[in-house]
Amino acid sequence: MAATVDCDVMMAPVEPEKSAEELEREAEAYKEKGNAFYVQKDYNEAYNYYTKAIGRTGSKRKSHQFEDCSCKNASYYGNRAATLMMLGKYREALEDSQQAVRLDDTFVKGHQREGKCHLTLGNAMAASRCFQKVMEVEPNNEQTRLELKNAAAVLEYEKIAEVDFEKRDFRKVVFCMDRALELAPACHRFKILKAECLAMLGRYPDAQSVASDILRMDSTNADALYVRGLCLYYEDCIEKAVQFFVQALKMFPDHQKARLACRNAKALKAKKEEGNQAFKEGNYELAYRLYSEALSIDPNNIKTNAKLYCNRGTVNAKLKKLDEAIDDCTNAVKLDETYIKAYLRRAQCYTDTEQYEEAVRDYEKVYQTESTKEHKHLLKNAQLELKKSKRKDYYKILGVNKTASEDEIKKAYRKRALMHHPDRHSGATTEVQKEEEKKFKEVGEAFTILSDPKKKARYDSGQDLDEEGMNMNDFDANNIFKAFFSGPGGFSFEASGPGNFFFQFG
Repeated sequence: MAATVDCDVMMAPVEPEKSAEELEREAEAYKEKGNAFYVQKDYNEAYNYYTKAIGRTGSKRKSHQFEDCSCKNASYYGNRAATLMMLGKYREALEDSQQAVRLDDTFVKGHQREGKCHLTLGNAMAASRCFQKVMEVEPNNEQTRLELKNAAAVLEYEKIAEVDFEKRDFRKVVFCMDRALELAPACHRFKILKAECLAMLGRYPDAQSVASDILRMDSTNADALYVRGLCLYYEDCIEKAVQFFVQALKMFPDHQKARLACRNAKALKAKKEEGNQAFKEGNYELAYRLYSEALSIDPNNIKTNAKLYCNRGTVNAKLKKLDEAIDDCTNAVKLDETYIKAYLRRAQCYTDTEQYEEAVRDYEKVYQTESTKEHKHLLKNAQLELKKSKRKDYYKILGVNKTASEDEIKKAYRKRALMHHPDRHSGATTEVQKEEEKKFKEVGEAFTILSDPKKKARYDSGQDLDEEGMNMNDFDANNIFKAFFSGPGGFSFEASGPGNFFFQFG
């Protein structure tokens, strides 16, 4: 049977309970060290020693070996509050300053620091109450008098911003919030309102930056999640936006703005996709209706609405409603001045409606933004069409299209030459005779150019015919007329004075 061995267990010595006086001396020593570090701007170390001092006062309370020394305890909390303020931890500083004045309601610095924390966090009304208490004790305290003015200014900026937000004057709200944040730099509420207005103004990177800064400090902030989603929503990243709206609603189920934005985002995405599908299937009437319905969902979503207008413009172009297509593209670029696709679509519609100057302007805008070979080619073609449009349109003069055959050109000339021949209008007024003579000459010019393959090719390519050695002023319309109608079955002419002919059918 094994022998039983007795073991001596070494017990840690019990530290004798310290007297209230000893604890108080230690607390004061920690406070002095904290003060030294505070002066050196080593706020982390200062915080640690003030915390130790507060801990010693806690030990005194447990021991019940001390007389009431609330004033000293209040100073420890007050000093730690000052340190936390220097570290930018205003919420923790507010708790310490409130504890300080609970311990000693006559502690002026405690009230000052509580007021400053309230003001920095954006609670100007509470800040005013704290500063008023200081003024009751120290009526000549100029610093507190200034802080009271600052608190009043913040309240005024809040009031103005609330009215302007209702008026949708978002620039003014941003201005007010910037001024308020100079006095209340740690106020999340002001930052969120500013970020929301920045998003409404289309300044998405700025708005996202503000919201992201808040989320880094508080990932559960529903307002910041909403603003992040709002920016994505307005940038046409609708799926990602919905995720943020849903997350915001998880944090705060009664967040009405997030709920409305989430509903609009889902409806907009669905309607746009339905319109795209109808377009792909060639059902343009349905696509037009769906895009129109999508445009009515949220007028504030500028970027998505710009795309919807451009899509509807494309539908109108397919339906040969070119004026309506131009209007839609114009609405698109009004919403988004950088929208290249809308400029290109409108430029094509301008070309199709022979509004060449407008087409050139749009292509120039595109080429200045994106200097690609394709855009350069489009611009050159538009400039060529503009140049051609400023010359006489020989096809229009003859009443034929640009693909007319040689026989069609001859028939058109025969018809127009006989229609405008001066002898046919010899009994008309002088003005009419001059106008018909001019048209007769233009018909001859048109026939001369379009009946000659080489001249026609140069004309179609936009070359200046005068530069090619063909002066249009040198044409004799009568000679062309004679040459065309000469031969069997033609016409016979007798001169009856300069520029006048009597003709008869053969």
